[in-house]
Amino acid sequence: MMVPELNYSEGSNRGQEEISGPVPNSEQAGGDVAPTRIIVGITGASGAIYGIRLLERLRRPSVEIHLLLSRSGIRTLETETGMRLADVRAMADFHYPIHDVGARLASGSFTVHGMVIAPCSIRTMSAIAAGLSSNLLLRAADVTLKERRKLILMVRESPLHLGHLRTMAALSEMGAIIAPPVPAFYHRPQTVMDLVDYSVERVLDLLGLPAHDAHRWDP
Repeated sequence: MMVPELNYSEGSNRGQEEISGPVPNSEQAGGDVAPTRIIVGITGASGAIYGIRLLERLRRPSVEIHLLLSRSGIRTLETETGMRLADVRAMADFHYPIHDVGARLASGSFTVHGMVIAPCSIRTMSAIAAGLSSNLLLRAADVTLKERRKLILMVRESPLHLGHLRTMAALSEMGAIIAPPVPAFYHRPQTVMDLVDYSVERVLDLLGLPAHDAHRWDP
């Protein structure tokens, strides 16, 4: 698949900056039943497929997905999957420009059930631990922590040095859940997607939204 070239420079008005404010994608936006709101962040670490698969598995009538992608996340996504930004945005109910720190996700008064960053880069993890809010993804993560909501970080890095481990420990003390995508093999995976699904299913469990077909240890 040919992917159009995007300009990732700070001054670019293309990509995520072309739209300001939340953009609804589905009929859920006008529903009467209060949905389970989940924020999904995709950053630049390798493993964009985890974010894509999570979006696919969250597409349920009762779940409202709010999507955030970092600039590096867009680039990695296109490199690893060949998907276009528009294709990924279409998988969420709402998506937001990463620079819009005044969007509703930046406020604790906008209630959400939880937030997952999949994959989570070391840079993003470190910024969250430091309390930085320089973009909407970081601000949304900070709000999730301060409001005592679930923040799940699928940190995708190896090996880890002491600074990484200390940062993970600090985030765990703040209330975040560090959930690296580590596959199991007791279910005898046959494909790469079987390995991906195992980690995604564990995240769904942590969100309280278990998959009915999840692989579980039951000897």
